[in-house]
Amino acid sequence: MADANRPVTLAAIAGAHGVRGEVRLKLFGEGAEALRAFSVFDAGASKLTLKSVRPANQGAVATFAEVNDRSAAEALRGTLLTVPRSALPTLGEGEYYHHDLLGLPCVSTDGAAIGHVVGIENFGAGDILEIEKPDGKRFMVPMTAQAVPTWSDDGVTVAAAFVE
Repeated sequence: MADANRPVTLAAIAGAHGVRGEVRLKLFGEGAEALRAFSVFDAGASKLTLKSVRPANQGAVATFAEVNDRSAAEALRGTLLTVPRSALPTLGEGEYYHHDLLGLPCVSTDGAAIGHVVGIENFGAGDILEIEKPDGKRFMVPMTAQAVPTWSDDGVTVAAAFVE
């Protein structure tokens, strides 16, 4: 498993919502429901205890026990909400967290080093890895069995036919 203590960002506070201390969240995971699995988030040097969360336009609205008014909510704008990697649910066979793939070295099936994973996109048809070569050029590869036959905590193997 990837570093169990490595923080995983699940959301960012986008600003205040209303006057009672609710905050707007920009989500980086599966949606507002996924946040309910966690009761406490690391928020910079402090911790925030989740009282409630609901879906909202382009994100979610949340209430934290430590935030009681609009000015306290506004003061948190831009704060990242993280949890340790070990707090995430266990993955099934063939599943992965985007967080775990970022930064991994990539080799082709013919053994050549080709770069490292710098991004993961999903435009609706499945995940696509963005790989940066040593010369700074980037290319994308679909996260399919044909294009990426294996991956682990040590790296990603890309089928030679997909290497640009």
